[in-house]
Amino acid sequence: MNSTEVVLYETEEAIAFLTFNRPEAMNALNTEVNLKLIELLGRAEDDPDVRVIILKGAGDKAFVAGGDIKEMLDKDSMGARDYALAAKRVIDKIWNLKKPVIAAIQGFCLGGGLEYALACDLRTASEKARFAVPEINIGIMPGSAGTQRLARMIGITKAKQMCFTGDMIGAREALDLGILNEVYPPDELLPKTIELAKKIASKSAPAITLIKSAINKGTQMDLESASMFEIDCFGLCFSTKEQKVGMQAFVGKKK
Repeated sequence: MNSTEVVLYETEEAIAFLTFNRPEAMNALNTEVNLKLIELLGRAEDDPDVRVIILKGAGDKAFVAGGDIKEMLDKDSMGARDYALAAKRVIDKIWNLKKPVIAAIQGFCLGGGLEYALACDLRTASEKARFAVPEINIGIMPGSAGTQRLARMIGITKAKQMCFTGDMIGAREALDLGILNEVYPPDELLPKTIELAKKIASKSAPAITLIKSAINKGTQMDLESASMFEIDCFGLCFSTKEQKVGMQAFVGKKK
């Protein structure tokens, strides 16, 4: 592992750890980070030994404190649009990855960092984590589906308040709003997140992939279409070795 890389990659058992590694810049996002992240997400997806990905930030000050303002400063409207599209490609990669992605959030999770976290399947955080959509404070707005995912997750009213004011919220409020799955003391964040990842990794990988697809794609459909898509996914489970082994073991226990 090269510690100078802007995103680090490590594996432990069935877990891949992707670490934003710009602590001197509060792990701010830039083009180099985005390109590396797409590469490493693909690497984790293609590795048959990896079952779950944990996304985290280097240091204890930030998960990601937003986009690198210096890189955006001189862009015109078209340049800004291209910048947002590049970020959306990363977000779509996380969202559509066949394996579950957990964001382990310590410190600040702001702007683009929150957009990336919202694309993950699960989010755990330190009690000291802080969240905001602060783009309004520099005269802009989220640009890579941040308004859309946030509104779908916490409701239109609260999403507008966060985006209109740029106000910071703590981990407990984020948990209450449904942004987070769990909140832990700082020293327990990574061990507890690993524990969660190992639990998921012990389950049927094909079924996990189908569940992720059913929820992510189904929530973009009308109820009838989504229900039929779920039925298709359910049927596909019965073409897997895991289904046969799991059901046979269950029936065996009942005898």
